[in-house]
Amino acid sequence: MVVYSIYIFDRHTECIYSKSWLPPSPHHHPSTVPPSVPSITTTTGDALPPVNGGTTTGTGPTDRRTSTRTQKQKAGDDAKLIFGTVFSLRNMVRKLGGEDDAFISYRTAQYKLHYYETVSNLRFVMLTDTATMSMRNVLHQIYINLWVEYVVKNPLSPVEHKGGEGVKNELFELGLDQFVRGLM
Repeated sequence: MVVYSIYIFDRHTECIYSKSWLPPSPHHHPSTVPPSVPSITTTTGDALPPVNGGTTTGTGPTDRRTSTRTQKQKAGDDAKLIFGTVFSLRNMVRKLGGEDDAFISYRTAQYKLHYYETVSNLRFVMLTDTATMSMRNVLHQIYINLWVEYVVKNPLSPVEHKGGEGVKNELFELGLDQFVRGLM
């Protein structure tokens, strides 16, 4: 079983936590081409020069800030796409099957998306490989044993995560990482 990533959305549809366990892409070399400069890879695996006369060094301080900002924007865009997909599928299941039916997961050729929604409208989404069985119980365990214990019971943790302010709790992050790595 392979776990690709996990997303947690609050009741205001903001992504308050995301974590990816994907290894870095073997074709991405940050020291040669910054991610904000488009490039084309040939069938032999050679990278062609960047389009529009972009630089190929990517070592300047502005390049690092741009790549960090681009990575954050991409992560935010991914979270919005995942939430939109889950929201649409959940509504479709409720309309077709009635209020008692619940959306649990769906599978594509590349991944399987698992979904768990709490009574307080927290939404846990996990992306895994296609051969993985239902992870609904695992997401429930993450909610009960990690989220409630380390985030909800923490008096320093905010109740509302306004403006997409994420969860910054080392115990939760460490516990989640150990829990998921134990599954793999």
